[in-house]
Parts: sequence; structure tokens; C-alpha cells
Amino acid sequence: MTTLDIDNINVSAFDAMPSPEEIQARLPLSPRAVNLVKCGREILRNILDRSDQRLFVVVGPCSIHDPVAGLDYARRLKALADEVGDTLYLVMRVYFEKPRTTTGWKGYINDPDMDDSFRVDRGMQQAREFLLELAELGLPAGTEALDPIAPQYLGDLISWTAIGARTTESQTHREISSGLSTPVGFKNGTNGDVAIAINAILSASRPHSFLGINGQGRTAIVRTRGNRYGHLVLRGGDGRPNYDTVSVQMAEQALRKAALPCNIVIDCSHANSYKKPELQPLVMADVVNQVRLGNQSLVGMMVESNLVAGNQPIPEDLSQLKYGCSVTDACVDWQSTEEMIRDAARLLRTVLPTRAR
Repeated sequence: MTTLDIDNINVSAFDAMPSPEEIQARLPLSPRAVNLVKCGREILRNILDRSDQRLFVVVGPCSIHDPVAGLDYARRLKALADEVGDTLYLVMRVYFEKPRTTTGWKGYINDPDMDDSFRVDRGMQQAREFLLELAELGLPAGTEALDPIAPQYLGDLISWTAIGARTTESQTHREISSGLSTPVGFKNGTNGDVAIAINAILSASRPHSFLGINGQGRTAIVRTRGNRYGHLVLRGGDGRPNYDTVSVQMAEQALRKAALPCNIVIDCSHANSYKKPELQPLVMADVVNQVRLGNQSLVGMMVESNLVAGNQPIPEDLSQLKYGCSVTDACVDWQSTEEMIRDAARLLRTVLPTRAR
């Protein structure tokens, strides 16, 4: 008996993919990289536990599409991180996967050549190469967990993970988060609903069992212990911001009602800046002011930033791509990034040490 007429009727091919262990064996972590990742995760956990009084800032391109420009950005960010490190802990935003509302480029892992060839095998390896170089620079990486298999390939190089507004309500992503080795920021829903993210934090804090793959690439039942470092990311919704004092206080009340720690990160982009990158510095300034006025729940911020301001469409001739400019959401430029982070560090330097633990 055959199932050819009823099985996989909309699948055109199954292409072989190297296992996580194969790719990790090709690109192993050095002792320096291991130490960087362990240290990054520990610092972030300490910030969430309030044993480290600093704020963390996840800052970088909306998505990585050019590793050369990405490393150029990383070197600049490392110098800035060293400069403000007594007050702000900088984590580079390294997003390789992009959820799309309908269609569009799905990110560096899915289509590294940006030509619809979808060489996921090569994209995964090149993504790991990028993260290794970042770790050797001494810069922690933050990313979005989108594909449920990708963490097996790259998770050992990540210090902070986001679950996006479109996937925070997904049971699959809540289960994955319960087993991740990093702190996880859950964004409120695209409609601004904070309850979705709070439910996700609660769910991810519990043990789960689900289908996944192991290091050899074989299907496995993954059993997790639960992740107690889930936290809320406010990114606005339905075209309205939610970083203001009233929205933050309402989020605090919801977290307390759920018996969760009041740990809130503000995403300065997306609906909080009406998707206008030039407004991101104003959002950050408002958050900094809330902390200066005594807010105790704000622990971090997110910024979409690149070498060049704005964004660009992907041309048929990729040689026409503007260097250091986003091909997804528009970003603030490097000069603005330096200014807003330096200003935040200057204004918070004497405030954070006196913050209640």
C-alpha cells in the first residue's frame, strides 16, 4: 500500500540539513566565547534579580543581512559598551529570522543569498560564524527565537532571547522558552495586549514536554525544567505606544496580580515610536526620565539601530545595496545611537546605584 496520493501532496522536496552537532563541530566555541556567553547570561540574570543595578540595552540592526557591515557595527558597539559599561550593559541585537505579516524576505538563515534560493543549510552555518566572531569580540548577542529548531544550532552563542509579538501567544514558543538557557523577553501582542505576554511568562516558567530535535538531528521528546527569567517587553500595539508612565504602571499591576517579578523592558521601536526611527531617542529619553523619577520596574530597553538611518528595498542587483542600511524595519543611524546611549548613561550614572534592590 502506498501513501503517495495522500501524503505530502503540497511538499516539493525534502533537502538534507546538517545536524546541530555537525555544524557545531565545524564551528566550535573557543574558551573565550564560552566565557563571554556565560558571563552575559549571568549579568542579565543579575539585572533581573536586582543584584546588578545597571540597565541592559539590546541594540542593533533590525536584521542581519550583510555580515561585513554587521561586524563593522559590532566593533563600534563594543567600544561604546566599554565606555558606558558602568551604567548600561549593551547586548547586540542579532536577528537572523524575520516573521512576515504576509510575504517578504524571511531573514539571513532562511535566505542568506537574498535571491529566493533558500539555502537554509548555508544560512545556519554562516549565522553561527557571525555569532562566533561577535563572541570573540567580547560582545553578547540577543536574538528572536522564531524557528523552533534553530536554538539547537545557535543557542550556545546567545545571551538574551526575545519572543516576538506575533509568537508570544504560540504554545510552541512558550514551550521552547521554558527550555532556553537565556533570559527571555516576551513582547506584548500586536494589539497591545499585555495579558498575552504575562501568560507566556507564566507558561514558560513551568516544565514542558514537546516534540523537537536533539543534537544528532533526530526527533526527540524535549523535557524542560522551566525558565524563571521570563520578563515583559512593552512594544506598543495597534499603532499606539505603551512606554508612558500610566502604561508602565498598569503593566506593573498586571505582573503583581500574576505574582511575577516587576521586570519590564521598553522596546523603543515598533509601535512605541510609530515605526519612525527618529522618535526612538525620544522614547529612550522618556524611559530614562521614569527611572530618574523613581521607577523600580524598568530594567532594559531595545533599540533598532544600524550604521545608516532608514531602510531600503532589496534590489535585484544586490551590488546596489546601500552599505549598513536595513532591508527590514527602518533604524536610527550610528551617530544617533551613540548620542542616545551616552545621554542615557550620563543621566543614570548617579541614579542607578541608589535604586532600591
